[in-house]
Amino acid sequence: MSRQAVIVSGARTAVGTAFRGSLVDVDALELGTKAVAEAVRRSGIPPELFDDVVMGESLYGGGAIGRYAAIEAGLVNAPGIAHNRHCASGLSTLQTAAASVIAGMDRVVVAGGVQSSSTMPRTGRRIPGTDDWEEDWLAPSHRETPDAPIRDMTVTVGWNTAAKAGLTRAEMDAWAYRSHRRAVAGIDDGSFAEEIFPIEVTRRDGTACTFAVDEHPKRNSTLDKLASLKPLHPEIEGFSITAGNSAGVNDGAAAVVVTDRSFAEEAGLRPLAVVRSWASVGVPPADTGLAPQRAVPKALDRAGLSVADISLWEINEAFASVSVAATRALGLDEDRVNVLGSGCSLGHPVAMTGTRMVLTLIHELRRRGGGFAVAAMCAGGGMGTAVVLEVPAP
Repeated sequence: MSRQAVIVSGARTAVGTAFRGSLVDVDALELGTKAVAEAVRRSGIPPELFDDVVMGESLYGGGAIGRYAAIEAGLVNAPGIAHNRHCASGLSTLQTAAASVIAGMDRVVVAGGVQSSSTMPRTGRRIPGTDDWEEDWLAPSHRETPDAPIRDMTVTVGWNTAAKAGLTRAEMDAWAYRSHRRAVAGIDDGSFAEEIFPIEVTRRDGTACTFAVDEHPKRNSTLDKLASLKPLHPEIEGFSITAGNSAGVNDGAAAVVVTDRSFAEEAGLRPLAVVRSWASVGVPPADTGLAPQRAVPKALDRAGLSVADISLWEINEAFASVSVAATRALGLDEDRVNVLGSGCSLGHPVAMTGTRMVLTLIHELRRRGGGFAVAAMCAGGGMGTAVVLEVPAP
């Protein structure tokens, strides 16, 4: 490629626990605006030079959240768009931004994702063929089947993946426990400090606080506690998915600034990472949790790399089963996968997660002297996405 897409800055909020956490009353519009504004501020690039703002949103009810954030963040000349690839939305926006830069159509683009599960609207609709209304209806990404319900990802993703990969409850619980340990250790040693920016939050009682630490990881998690949790579907024989080995329901926002390398050099900016390649794939909806196993080899092949070339991986823990199955199928070293936790511990603000993964991998790999990293995840409806990053030595 004659042009290279590089990430020159990025920032994220800390991840909040939905419905009872610090971001419960901060909606997606405000969260997205804050993340975009901070990523732009950190880049040092004048607002008038931005060509577009591409923001991921998932199940948020429509609208162009990218445009809203662009206006509010002072990027009035940049149009803005909303992307929805469910869980992979935050990676999809990076793909779109990088593609536009590599094609020479844009030079400076904000890419990111935002999720406010706490304030996400839910709508009703009339059930076709009847005069009845279905409450809390969310638009599906596939036609429901017994093995792939559209609302219950514990079956469609978590359980199907565990069953098809032959995973035990103990294996998934052990992975989730380690995820919490790694996330807590990362918080304690300041591993997330560079990527998180603090935001001021007003509580319902009128008091203010500064929110700057991921609040979902559980310090008191133990294997015994995880083992004591009841399966989410006890009526299904052998069902092994629990709240403990599943991702959290969360709130948060993240954004990165993508430019072409020549622009970065002209502006005196040192790239944090090069977007080397990406791939998105489709699989049958019942195989959603296996999709990263197809997306990763495709992305690596496009980058001219192999598994052995990758220093760090994050395979999102939508359910622990997804990460365990992909790690084994791809022959990965577990000590290089999700080294600072993932969905089970840090949480999974759906459309934000992909961008959060990119930021976490970049900063951790910089601390380790640089190299290649892969962010991969499944997405509802039988989709999967992987992105390959090259992180230069700091």
